[in-house]
Amino acid sequence: MRKKALVFALLLTICASALAAPKFRVLALYENGGHHLAYSKVAIPCLNKLAADNNFAIDYLTKTDSIDDAFLRKYQLIIQLDYAPYAWKDKAVAAFEKYITEGRGGWIGFHHATLLGEFDGYLMWQWFSGFMGGIKFKSYIPGFADGKVNVEDKRHPVMRGISASFVIKKEEWYSYDRSPRPNVHVIASVDESTYTPDSEVKMGDHPVIWSNPHVKARNVYIFMGHSPDLFNDEVYKLIFKNAIFWAASKDKG
Repeated sequence: MRKKALVFALLLTICASALAAPKFRVLALYENGGHHLAYSKVAIPCLNKLAADNNFAIDYLTKTDSIDDAFLRKYQLIIQLDYAPYAWKDKAVAAFEKYITEGRGGWIGFHHATLLGEFDGYLMWQWFSGFMGGIKFKSYIPGFADGKVNVEDKRHPVMRGISASFVIKKEEWYSYDRSPRPNVHVIASVDESTYTPDSEVKMGDHPVIWSNPHVKARNVYIFMGHSPDLFNDEVYKLIFKNAIFWAASKDKG
């Protein structure tokens, strides 16, 4: 009887350990300063709650000094929560490119991930520009505007439970030197004619959510990510959640 009890206790310990282990681990990069910090300060507790409720783990970084191949092996998903594609350390650049091109995990980028160009004395990261559809940042709406977003791929998992169109309030709406559409899969776009107040900063065809099918990693870029008020928007929060579970998944499709 004692032997059976010991075996049973051991099985309980193993089961408890398995249940306690996170399903996957996420690396989230965010900017620890500037006017975008307000967004990150609200996003982080929302992410932490989502992780606690769904048994995954998140580590946060505000700089890329520690990132290399070995470091990224721990992660099934990278989130550029609001983190620009410049000033990265060389080893982090190389590791990230390999992670994406070889499909070592998934990626979600928000807002600042398409701040592509020459900023703060740094040259544009050409590979990242290609990853984002061959674009370069051109302008933005500094006074903000509401805009209606139209879902183009209703079947994409990131759009699960999302209506055919929805309004995003108080956004900067970046414009680029060209539309990324020829080089990416567009999931949603903003109707520039709905900007309120109206703005002269327009680019015509204006995708705002897209994925690059030419790399092995599951990936999605979601432009909206400036205002902390976005986390009062149930539609935005659902897109955010859908993106995490789709990009982190290792299932085919």
